[in-house]
Amino acid sequence: MPELPEVETVCRSLRPHLVGHTIERVEVLERRLRIRVDETALAQLSGKSIVEIRRTAKYILISLSDDLVWVFHLGMSGKLIRVEPNTARKKHDHIIVYLCNGSEFRYHDPRRFGIALVTRKERLHELPQLRYLGIDPFDPDLTGEYLFHFTRSSNRRIRDLLLDQRIIAGLGNIYANEILARLGIKPSTRACRLTRKQAQAMARAIPKLLQQAIRWCGTSFSDYRDADDKRGEFQSHLRVYDREGGTCRVCPGVIKRVAIGNRSAFYCPSCQK
Repeated sequence: MPELPEVETVCRSLRPHLVGHTIERVEVLERRLRIRVDETALAQLSGKSIVEIRRTAKYILISLSDDLVWVFHLGMSGKLIRVEPNTARKKHDHIIVYLCNGSEFRYHDPRRFGIALVTRKERLHELPQLRYLGIDPFDPDLTGEYLFHFTRSSNRRIRDLLLDQRIIAGLGNIYANEILARLGIKPSTRACRLTRKQAQAMARAIPKLLQQAIRWCGTSFSDYRDADDKRGEFQSHLRVYDREGGTCRVCPGVIKRVAIGNRSAFYCPSCQK
């Protein structure tokens, strides 16, 4: 699933192509996404100009004239990409956006687990997907004390606490594993065992790692691409994620995988205690 660095990269790559332009029409080829696509709502986007594109957690928010906001979540396999006009449609092209300048964008999603919904700006905070989100990883209020407040009373595994979108909005399994690797903390460690000093180190490490991933345009394993259909490159810099059996990049240890809940976690037994 695209996480914060991938979504931020998509937003940045969309802006040069979309901001300032006007939507001619939107064509829906498949309504059966995670939330059924409201064709009537998308039809009202015709004639609206695109004012701003920004990210909230893992959501892409496309602000339009008349205070409308088009909210996208890429799900497990979604791509929002620019294509040349009259490009042959692919099997999993579900939404096609035609701009008045002749450009064309498509939402492509083989697993159909994404979201594409329209709301008004003043009601954006009421969406259930956004209402209970926690702090953004780049918010200055993400401090050691903020994290320690949650860790000291939680018996959850620290990897799972990092994935809680009500605490930190935008982190996913890839970067949670990578943050813990850089801090030398085993992903199955109970959150309440972390010290205040470790919480402070984590608060510093989270934005630093995510900024590095954004500079490399995110991590591409299979489906993720930016708006120009280009892969990210941060997968070459991962220390532990999806590297089971590989040699640790810091020591001679071998990366191991462990199941925590219904997700895999990766770690170096020598570096992470």
